[in-house]
Amino acid sequence: MAEDKKDNPARPAPVRLAFSVSYLGSRFFGSQMQAESRTVEGEFIAACRRLSLFSDWRQAGFQFAGRTDRGVHARGQVAAFSTDEPDRAIRTINTQLPPDCWCTGYARVQDSFHPRYDAKSRTYRYYFLTPPQDLAAMNRAAARYIGNHNFTNFARVGDKNPYRTILAANVREEEGFVCFEVTAESFLWHQVRSMAAALLLVGNGDADEDSVPLLLEGPAERPLQPAPAEGLILWDTDCGIAWTALPERERSTRFMEHLCCHHALMEKVCRTLNNP
Repeated sequence: MAEDKKDNPARPAPVRLAFSVSYLGSRFFGSQMQAESRTVEGEFIAACRRLSLFSDWRQAGFQFAGRTDRGVHARGQVAAFSTDEPDRAIRTINTQLPPDCWCTGYARVQDSFHPRYDAKSRTYRYYFLTPPQDLAAMNRAAARYIGNHNFTNFARVGDKNPYRTILAANVREEEGFVCFEVTAESFLWHQVRSMAAALLLVGNGDADEDSVPLLLEGPAERPLQPAPAEGLILWDTDCGIAWTALPERERSTRFMEHLCCHHALMEKVCRTLNNP
């Protein structure tokens, strides 16, 4: 028996890890795993399998904190899974993820940790593609979102409770961009993009500030047309975690630099074409 124990040592107990995840949503068909499409979850699970961190994502309790739609980006998504190779996961996870998805931090968490249900709040930022005319009016209108309201006119509600509690909301200019930042316990499908669309109407003078409370308090109508997905970023998911930073990955850094150069070049080409 002693020899059997020596020859077949017990496997270590699985350790549950959480990772702070960033990604560019442009080339993903959303975050949630789909059989026939490229998704963030699908790429993350594939990376974990290549590293032999787990074989079955269900048994590993793999979860994301929430879903993002096609084209939506993330700076503060949270992933969690259990593995008996935690050191390998921390050391190598970024070597196997594609260049448009990377982990910025990690933490060892309790076995019961669930990034969706343990999240205290989520913060989104929406960056407007063109600067609105009246930022002050937009900011005052954004403040009307704060509190518990019925967001039927701002979302695809389905069979879900349309009431959501907004903890903070503001519009400001930052580094030459105008962004709408909103924090809530949870959000409905298309809610943030529709909230941004309503504020843009105010900022461009197509609606007054009172249009926001009227939509919140008025009868259910056809939901607002949401603003384009490309401007939306899942900015932060507060799970009460103190993250240990992971080093920047060279491949993702080069990829981001390439995108920045590419878009800068395209902007120059467009200006040239518009001003012959």
